[in-house]
Amino acid sequence: QVQLVESGGGLVQTGGSLRLSCAASGSIFRVETMRWYRQAPGKQRELVASITNGGSTNYADSVKGRFTISRDNAKNTMYLQMNNLKPEDTAVYYCNADGKSYEKKTYGYWGRGTQVTVSS
Repeated sequence: QVQLVESGGGLVQTGGSLRLSCAASGSIFRVETMRWYRQAPGKQRELVASITNGGSTNYADSVKGRFTISRDNAKNTMYLQMNNLKPEDTAVYYCNADGKSYEKKTYGYWGRGTQVTVSS
């Protein structure tokens, strides 16, 4: 079983910055692609950014140039540096990861989310 725990959310003013973290723990051979999703009230969950085990990244158009995703494979931890935050970034941010078991099967895991609120 793998657990993902997010941290770093909070309340910030427009133009401010926050850094989210997602730590994976448990019995797992390797953490593969990791992703940040977000869900605003009344909206569908959307993919914000992803990063492969090798470090390749992708971003939603709405966050390009403002958010940076990174990871520390030794710590099985992913980060999301969010700069120049806007009120429309307000959402619950979820960590998602593909984990490969020692039996070489891949499973998907979700964290419980962390709230990010950007005031205008």
